[in-house]
Amino acid sequence: MESHLKDDKEDSPPDVNIAPGVIHVHFSEEEEKKVVRKIDFVILPMVCTWQRQLVAEYPVIYLMCRLPLAKFVGITIILWGGTCMCLAAPTTFAGFGAVRFLLGATEGAVSPAFVTITSMWYRRDEHSTRVGIWITMNGLAQVLGSLLMYGIGKTVKSHIAPWRVLFLVCGALTTAFGFAFYLIVPTGPKEAWFLTKREREVLLARMAQDREGGDKANFSVLQMKETLMDVRSWFFFAFGILATMQSPVLTFASLIIDNLNYNRFQTMLFTSPSGAVQIVAIWVGVIACIVLPNKRCLVIIFLAIPPLIGNVLLLKLPLTNQWGLIVCSWLVYGADIKTQASCISDVMAILLSLSASNVKGNTKRAIVNTFYFIGYCVGCIAGPQLWKTDTAPRFFDGVVTAIVTWCLLVVAVGIYWYLCRLENLRRDQGNQGTRDQTSQAGEEDLTDIQDPFFRYSY
Repeated sequence: MESHLKDDKEDSPPDVNIAPGVIHVHFSEEEEKKVVRKIDFVILPMVCTWQRQLVAEYPVIYLMCRLPLAKFVGITIILWGGTCMCLAAPTTFAGFGAVRFLLGATEGAVSPAFVTITSMWYRRDEHSTRVGIWITMNGLAQVLGSLLMYGIGKTVKSHIAPWRVLFLVCGALTTAFGFAFYLIVPTGPKEAWFLTKREREVLLARMAQDREGGDKANFSVLQMKETLMDVRSWFFFAFGILATMQSPVLTFASLIIDNLNYNRFQTMLFTSPSGAVQIVAIWVGVIACIVLPNKRCLVIIFLAIPPLIGNVLLLKLPLTNQWGLIVCSWLVYGADIKTQASCISDVMAILLSLSASNVKGNTKRAIVNTFYFIGYCVGCIAGPQLWKTDTAPRFFDGVVTAIVTWCLLVVAVGIYWYLCRLENLRRDQGNQGTRDQTSQAGEEDLTDIQDPFFRYSY
């Protein structure tokens, strides 16, 4: 299989040959940029929506492998939005807990699937930017959500409680988005309705350069066994835990600010800048990945410094320095149950881009992405146990745990970097670079271990 750039003046070649093991098409750099722009215009907005779900992750692995991914995700988002609206109905804790459990089950597929969709449509050097874009929606939702809650709480005069109105509004918007996702997002690059026939050829060829075979509707037991035996896969489970232990489901920034004796409306307003900090932090990370290509692990290590400093300051600043404590809370803790901490979102975006870039194989990719979000759920369950009202206002146990987990995350990322680099060196020394690097990648469902020409990003 051959795939390379060609001058615009040359004649356009015939249809791409996508027989097993063969993708032969010439395309210009301008053609490639045009294809990417169209994907950005259609696919990227569909994954730019903000996104608990431990029990749901296990069946999600199988369903993501067996069903057309885009349609499965669209249906899941519709169910998610409908369940969100149902949260406005319960009048007891038991009823609220039951609906909340169903909400987590319906959203369990969304984030792992978004990582897979990113890897299906974009090349590896584009992953950090595109994942950064859709993770940025966490920060935007933080800002808009806080302002929406403030507005509803201040202005809505109804027999329905303002928080119930909020669930109805957010649920309706999510459901509408789910229908749009189902109808707009194609099942794969070959079915990209928004591309011309020639542009689909270019898309298939450019993805073949990264050894990407697209979405396959099958579950491979062999790939599952390989995933369980591959130590790099388990690092993503560790990343999920370590990245969320310091930002679990409780509204910690709100908790800290509330303990500074601000009322609930002031707390809503003071926590909204946390979302803006998230957006800035994410794009600092993304730009760093662009400036330092193939240095993503190093970027993560540097991005761990601000929240480490923020946590230390939360322990050391005098309680009379209220604005200092508020700013530190923006650095290290999320203020909304749907968002990550301000300076965790940037790390999360790059970690997910590494998963998109470094895992091949339909089944293996689904399992590894789900590993990360199982770890995410474990961190969200374990973290709140260390935040108790009797430890206010310092919340010593929670802050110290955050410092320790940040340090452990730096160590884990460093080891992962070493393993990926070592494996690349081993493959390079095997004199395997003489064959066409894009051969046999179009239709075969090879994993990153099975494909000797695959190289890891780190």
